[in-house]
Amino acid sequence: MSQDADDRIKEIIELSRLYDVYGGLLSDNNRVVFEDYVLNNYSLAEIAEEVDISRQGVRDTVMRCSAKLRDYEQRLGLLARFDETDSVLDSIERMISVGNMDSDKLLSLVRKAKDTLEG
Repeated sequence: MSQDADDRIKEIIELSRLYDVYGGLLSDNNRVVFEDYVLNNYSLAEIAEEVDISRQGVRDTVMRCSAKLRDYEQRLGLLARFDETDSVLDSIERMISVGNMDSDKLLSLVRKAKDTLEG
């Protein structure tokens, strides 16, 4: 797979995750266009025909939505907090699964998860 294809896949994953968290903040029309392009893999032409705007209008909408979603994450950091909490919970799970019941370490990890969630 080419570097461009890898980069595109990473971008789609990033945008999909951001959309899961912040998609509800987009307008209905923007959500439809963004979902069709990013999540449903429709072409610009297909979407343009569906919503009756130009291909360039579809592209501009997708770019604006992508920028908005990234801006929301930069300002609010919800996805980063989720990822940090998920990582801490994975550590706790690993410790328990191997029988490491170091209560001080477990308590420290639980506090870290709680602090991350509280922001």
